Amino acid sequence: MFFNKKIKIGIAFGGGGARGFTHLGAIKAFEEFGLKFDFVAGTSAGSLAGAFYAAGFTYKQMYDAVKNVKEKDIRTNVIPFTTSKTDGIGDIVRKHLGDVNIESLPTPFAAVAVDIKSTKEVAIARGNLAKAVEGSCAVPGVFQPVIFDDMILSDGGLQNTIPADIPRLFGCDYVISVDVNKSRTYGTDSTKFLDVIMCSIRILMKSNAVRGYVNSDVVIMPETKRFKSTKTEGLEEMIEEGYKATIDAMPQIMEIFSRKRRSKFKFEPPKDIKIIK
Repeated sequence: MFFNKKIKIGIAFGGGGARGFTHLGAIKAFEEFGLKFDFVAGTSAGSLAGAFYAAGFTYKQMYDAVKNVKEKDIRTNVIPFTTSKTDGIGDIVRKHLGDVNIESLPTPFAAVAVDIKSTKEVAIARGNLAKAVEGSCAVPGVFQPVIFDDMILSDGGLQNTIPADIPRLFGCDYVISVDVNKSRTYGTDSTKFLDVIMCSIRILMKSNAVRGYVNSDVVIMPETKRFKSTKTEGLEEMIEEGYKATIDAMPQIMEIFSRKRRSKFKFEPPKDIKIIK
């Protein structure tokens, strides 16, 4: 199938905890239609999916890599009500992709995190891949922050849960986004520590999700409300939801791939963001 090669199209994988498995369904649909992207950005669980995708893994390879992953493989703490190290997340990356640097990936990639020292959002496109993904996935109250260079990284969803603007920062003309957490707005009637922390994070992500929508040309929004962001059960169903939503959006996506380069589009990058490339 012929596409206009003069334009650059990016893909942004949003955060959503275990709902990130839904990204695999989108990737399956992209493969079936022969779509390839020029830049990959990911936040939190989206950074994990994005790392594999930028490394050139097929849907089948990604499915085989994660089909047996359990919650205990990701949250490795053994003491209840304590935060876990992110080693389990990094081990998944290292096991399948190697202990590699981001700049060695076949497709340019950036993991989005937040440096809690400076409070700045960070787009990491250089350095150790596993550590960058760990930092992007380090949900406060669930995981311990991650040391990366001179920064202390926490979950990118605190500031940019759907990182559609990141591919634009790296020169993309158009951006397709996958939001696997559109039901992020629900509250809680619990006063337990972890429930309150998670609800607070959802409130933060609700407001910054708008930034992702504004900077996307197409947003794929699977139905994931029935799945828990903290549980890995329902892998097959999540993949199916991601696949269906992407197929439904495919006419819009294909139209993007047939466009010419934007001549008048002006993108104003955020001022409070650190880019590591």
